[in-house]
Amino acid sequence: MMTGSPQMRVWACAEPVNMGKSFEGLYATARNTMGLNPLAGDMFLFVARNRKQARVLFWDGSGLVIIAKKLERGRFNAPWQGDRAKPWCLTQPELALFLEGSRLVGHFELSPPTGPPAGAV
Repeated sequence: MMTGSPQMRVWACAEPVNMGKSFEGLYATARNTMGLNPLAGDMFLFVARNRKQARVLFWDGSGLVIIAKKLERGRFNAPWQGDRAKPWCLTQPELALFLEGSRLVGHFELSPPTGPPAGAV
């Protein structure tokens, strides 16, 4: 259900979010706090301050969708423990691992960047 194109990015909010927020509140957080457009086709990850709940907001082409997970035990990793200056960009596999309890430790580019090689004129 959460699968999309390989180009779909996942943005993790760098601040804890009130899980009382629904569609409009999460949309506003993505738009105003993160500075991103929720209707552009990306996914947005939000984690509660107590780290027991997480929500993913995305546009499926006809409306906004929220996927929510509440843990019975344990806590999600806190995306805001790193750099709070900007949201984290994850891949879809990293999002799946996060929702299963893995820590966000970053990732390495496996493919060369697109475009001309460095130093090319």
